[in-house]
Amino acid sequence: MDDTEVVIAPVDLAARVDEALAVQALAFGLDDAEVAVRRHIVVRHLLSPGARALGATTTDGRLVGFVYGMPNDRSHWWSTVVEPYLRVSGSEGWLVDSFVITELHVHPAYQGRGVGRRLITALTDGSDLPRSILSAIDTESPARALYRSLGYTDLARRVHFPSAPRPYAVMGAPLPLRRGSGGGN
Repeated sequence: MDDTEVVIAPVDLAARVDEALAVQALAFGLDDAEVAVRRHIVVRHLLSPGARALGATTTDGRLVGFVYGMPNDRSHWWSTVVEPYLRVSGSEGWLVDSFVITELHVHPAYQGRGVGRRLITALTDGSDLPRSILSAIDTESPARALYRSLGYTDLARRVHFPSAPRPYAVMGAPLPLRRGSGGGN
């Protein structure tokens, strides 16, 4: 199975939220309780102005990856949590005119095949904003390597979200994202 068997296209993520969260649970290691909490969050996010979602589906219609995001709103919870960290690093300006990648997850069997790269670049290519921001677990990982290959750099590290057991990094990149070869998620 190569990535040509996977189609990247807009998806009604609210209608397929359970499928998407099953992918996220596998990719991110979530338990049933965390999935239940995230279900409501995803559905609420999708109602935000400018929110867009793409799915990665196999030829038989199975969802094997997804990404969604929206223009940043400084009053949203995520933005209010990361702002003090960005202020310390002198990067709070990234919260203005930025497209936030809220979630990006690829089924483990499809990771390392370029699916994540195709999802995130297709989503950000649809934005008219000059930059993108996201948060990722603050550890060296294939996801962070993917983001760096696309032009994302660390804006703040050791960011602590309430109830998250591990610290995160906030990363930003100018749009359009850098193109080039490379696998990645």
